[in-house]
Amino acid sequence: MKYREDKYGNKLSMLGFGCGQLSGDKKEIERMILTAIDRGINYFDTGYIYKNSEKNLGEVLARSNKRKDVYIATKLPLFFCKNSGDFDKFFYKQLERLGTDYIDYYLMHSVFSFEQWQKFQELGIESWIAEKKKAGLIRQIGFSYHGACDGFLKVLDAYDWEFCMIQYNYYSENHQAGKTGLHAAEKKGLPVMIMGPLLGGKLVGDLPKQGVELFAKADPSLTPADWAFRWLWNQHGVTVVLSGMITTEQTERNLLSVDKFRPLRDEDFAVYDDVTELFRKAYKIYCTGCNYCMPCPMGVNIPGCFAAYNTSYLQGFILGLTAYTTNTAAGMKSKRLCNDCGKCEKICPQFIPIRKTLDKVVRRFEPLPLRLVLAIARRIVAR
Repeated sequence: MKYREDKYGNKLSMLGFGCGQLSGDKKEIERMILTAIDRGINYFDTGYIYKNSEKNLGEVLARSNKRKDVYIATKLPLFFCKNSGDFDKFFYKQLERLGTDYIDYYLMHSVFSFEQWQKFQELGIESWIAEKKKAGLIRQIGFSYHGACDGFLKVLDAYDWEFCMIQYNYYSENHQAGKTGLHAAEKKGLPVMIMGPLLGGKLVGDLPKQGVELFAKADPSLTPADWAFRWLWNQHGVTVVLSGMITTEQTERNLLSVDKFRPLRDEDFAVYDDVTELFRKAYKIYCTGCNYCMPCPMGVNIPGCFAAYNTSYLQGFILGLTAYTTNTAAGMKSKRLCNDCGKCEKICPQFIPIRKTLDKVVRRFEPLPLRLVLAIARRIVAR
C-alpha cells in the first residue's frame, strides 16, 4: 500500500474503502474489510444513511480488534437535521452503531450550496462542532460537497475546515467542485478525499468498446479501473481515493491498482482525452447510481431507468430496452413512470431534473408501436 500524509501527520492509504454498499452477507463483509486492512487500507468512509453500513463496519472492527488500526470517516446527515437537537441525536447514534467513542474524520454530509451551510451556521453547528472536538469525540472536521464550484469555494472559506470530500474523475474533471475546487483546497493545505472515481462503475462497465481498446493499446497491463485511479493518484492534491467495493475479489483488484500505480507520461493524457470524448458522446444522463432518490413512492427504479437509457446509446438500443423493461416490470404502483411529486429531485446530489428526464426515457423506450410489446414483456418478467 502507498500512503499520503495529511497536514496533521496521519498517513492515509491512497485507496480508501467506501462503505456505502456495506450491507448483505456478513461473512463477505468481514472478508472484504479484513482483506483491506491486512493489505494496508486504513481509511474507511461510511455514513448515517448507508443501510447497515456503520453497524456492519463497527461489528467487524470490534470482533477483530482493529479499531485502532484504521481511521473511520462518517457523516452527519444535514438533510435530516431540522433543529440543533438533531445534531446530537444522529451523532450519538453513529457512535453506538460504530462501537467507538470518537470519530477520526467527521463530515457534514452533502453540502450543496453556501446558503445551505449558512442555515446550519444559524442553527449553531459551529459551536456544536467546537464542543465535540474539545471533548475529543471528533478528531478532524470536514464536509462532502455536491453543488456548483462557486458554492464550494464559498463554503471552503466560510469555516476553518480540516479536510473535504468531492466527486471527481477524469470524465467529470469540471463537474461540481472539480479541479478548481481541488486546487483551492490543496492551496489551503486540506486533505481531499475523492468519491465517485469510477463514476459509479460507469467508467469500467459502460465504457464504449473503442474506449476500452484505446486504453488497452496504450498499456495492455492496465484495466479501465487502473486508468481511472491513476489519473487521480497522479494529482498531488488528491489524498485518498474512495472505492465502493462490494466483493473481496473487487477489493483485491483495486488493491492491485495501487501496486501498479506510476506517474502518468505526457502521451497518457491524450489517451484520456480520446476516451473521454467517446464516453461523452454516448453517456446522456449524468446519474452515478448513488440511489439517494430511492425509494420512489411510485415504485420506479429511477437509477435503473437512467442506466438503461445510457446503455441504449453505449451498448445498443436492444440491450437498453431489455434493461428498461426489467427495471419497470416489478414494483411499479401505476402504469405511469412518474406521478410528478418531485421528492427525488430535492435530494439528487447531481441535480438531475428527474421528472423531465424520466419523460425523455419514456419517449425513447415507449413509442406507440412498442407499448403493447413492452406491456407483454413486463408481465413475463414480473412473474
